[in-house]
Amino acid sequence: MTPLLIIGGGLAGTTLAWRLWERGQPFLLVDRDAPVTASKIAAGLVTPITGMRLGLSWRYALFHAEAVAFYCALEARLGRALYHETPVVRLLRSEWQAGIWAKRCDRPEYAPYLQPPHATLVDPEVFAQPFGGFEQRPGGWLDTAAYLNASRAFFESLGCWRTGEVGAIDETPDAVRWNDREFATAIWCTGWQAAQKPELSGVPFQSARGTILTLRADTRGETRVISGACWLVPRGDGSLRAGPTYEVPFTEPHTPSPEALAGLEQKLGDLLRVDVRITDRQTAVRPIVRGREALLGRLPGRAHQACFNGLASKGVLRAPWLAQHLVAHLLDGAVLDPDLDLAGI
Repeated sequence: MTPLLIIGGGLAGTTLAWRLWERGQPFLLVDRDAPVTASKIAAGLVTPITGMRLGLSWRYALFHAEAVAFYCALEARLGRALYHETPVVRLLRSEWQAGIWAKRCDRPEYAPYLQPPHATLVDPEVFAQPFGGFEQRPGGWLDTAAYLNASRAFFESLGCWRTGEVGAIDETPDAVRWNDREFATAIWCTGWQAAQKPELSGVPFQSARGTILTLRADTRGETRVISGACWLVPRGDGSLRAGPTYEVPFTEPHTPSPEALAGLEQKLGDLLRVDVRITDRQTAVRPIVRGREALLGRLPGRAHQACFNGLASKGVLRAPWLAQHLVAHLLDGAVLDPDLDLAGI
């Protein structure tokens, strides 16, 4: 079989590689190995109820079932913990948001995702909760750095991962050529930088720069994800991660504005009533396509080039199903979901 070329080893490219490996389809994944990327620093959150207006995450039941099965299978294969299932506490931020939740919480479609109310939702000496909140399930978080590192080591051992840059590639009527090798299809999984490709000039990219903090704080043994003015993810080593900022437009991808950092620290102060010591911060750009949950399909006018992009903040949840969907399209000719197909832009 002629191999496929995957360009980019973030959440999209790595998950696509696993789906091809499951099918026995040969491939080569080429990644720039940048030290800081959106995938490497992502919180990896999986939550059914999302956004300021507390809506149900798009197709959550479908994506969640596929994601949990996928990550658990990889844990068994790779011999290490990757996905951490845990309830997610949502603390309401204002009277306006509390009013929205009062209208939503009794809807039957929300019932499968809500834990029974607690007499005390969170420790009031640790977390501020002036407007109440709720606990949702099933949720959790993926250790994205561990997932990417373990996957890379596995694929390197098979000889199908390479560090490098992929610039222009030559397309013939039957295939594409790069680095003196022939590939059936090249799939661009390069995140926000895909906006620089002329073939994607019509895609409404609106990617955002985001910063995540690593910190220490005495949260009295809290192990759940807490989401309020910002989110807070307890790690197994005693540290916590908090974020994110959201900056659009931006220039330098890895340098946050002082205003954004000050705003995030203020949100952290609004959430926590205990002392906080920030130990690190990381900044990268999330790939977002305005009006789309994700973007898949062949590039316009390019029979042997495709893309897998626009996962934004839902990459961990959606990538396993989306990658499988794209593989079925590329290998079997299955029709892409019109809500996801690049051809519909």
